[in-house]
Amino acid sequence: MEWSLERMREWVAGGMQSVRECETSALGTALCLAFLFIWYCYRVGCEHAVPSLRGGFSPERRGGALPGGVLASDLSARGGSLKLRQVGGSGVSEEELNGFAYCQSAECFRCSKPGEGLNQRLYHSLQEYAKRYTWAGMGRVHKGVREQGRYLLCSRPSIQKPEVFFLPDLTSAPFFSREAQKHDVELLERSFPALLAEFESVYRLPSSRTGSSLPLGWKANSTPRGQWWTFYLVNQGTPMVLNARRCPRTWRVLGQLRTFIANNVFGNACFSVLSPGTTITEHYGPTNVRLRCHLGLKVPSGCELVVGGEPQCWSEGSCLLFDDSFLHTAFHDGSAEDGPRVVFMVDLWHPNVAAAERQALDYIFTPGR
Repeated sequence: MEWSLERMREWVAGGMQSVRECETSALGTALCLAFLFIWYCYRVGCEHAVPSLRGGFSPERRGGALPGGVLASDLSARGGSLKLRQVGGSGVSEEELNGFAYCQSAECFRCSKPGEGLNQRLYHSLQEYAKRYTWAGMGRVHKGVREQGRYLLCSRPSIQKPEVFFLPDLTSAPFFSREAQKHDVELLERSFPALLAEFESVYRLPSSRTGSSLPLGWKANSTPRGQWWTFYLVNQGTPMVLNARRCPRTWRVLGQLRTFIANNVFGNACFSVLSPGTTITEHYGPTNVRLRCHLGLKVPSGCELVVGGEPQCWSEGSCLLFDDSFLHTAFHDGSAEDGPRVVFMVDLWHPNVAAAERQALDYIFTPGR
């Protein structure tokens, strides 16, 4: 074959003509494929929209059940103040409700009494998940759901007794080494100055006057003596929108944690304050699939955490990891001059809960399900 400039020109011209002839059909095909892809993504997102703190999660999340029967949709900024609603004719505002003691929401897993109704709902949710995704890796979750009655309804005293869900065959101990969740522990400890600064920006000591309102965003919790206040950024898997806006750096830290329980009712993140002379009643947490992490922000003398009969002391700038499904209590026996004990509390996944199990539990225990 002879090669010449004229022949090359003919080939190029012929190729360009072919492109012009199929350009319209090719463009139409590309647009159709792009439309189908966008429609598919939209449908998948609508069917299983589980918000996450990761990837730039916004506090503008959909409404969900909050403690005290409060809905996220009930929270709105009106002239710089929080919208309040009377609950049950008691004349008590939502800001003054105790997150657990006054809960009236039928959707609250922690406050609902375990029984056949709960077991059936859990099993139905697990079946839905398995049909949509897979049964692979669901052995322990299936066993836990089927045997909830045996784990939860047993009346005998026990050092470990989660109130809502027990996942069998998990490593159990009152306290865990920081190595169990090394990345997140180190991240929280590096963020200590930022978290302390934002705590101080939102903390206002409530007046000692009887009947006075709590500061915006804070909630009071029942204690046999003393005062225990919490400022939630995430409560039972639901972001507290107004509080999150007031603590942007803390919110970013939550988004960087690898094992924060962000998408189900077992996940919480808050500033927790004990005044001098306070004792928290011994109680069990709702599940053993999480480890509760306390980062000490202000720790005066005379403060102690007791889990499963084992005492530990907080330290400023350091984390304590413990399994709150064990019987536990905390107290602050310091004097008024010592000031409050303050920790940043966040719930992390138990290190032995597999990724497939985490995904299933997020689905089963989605807030509002």
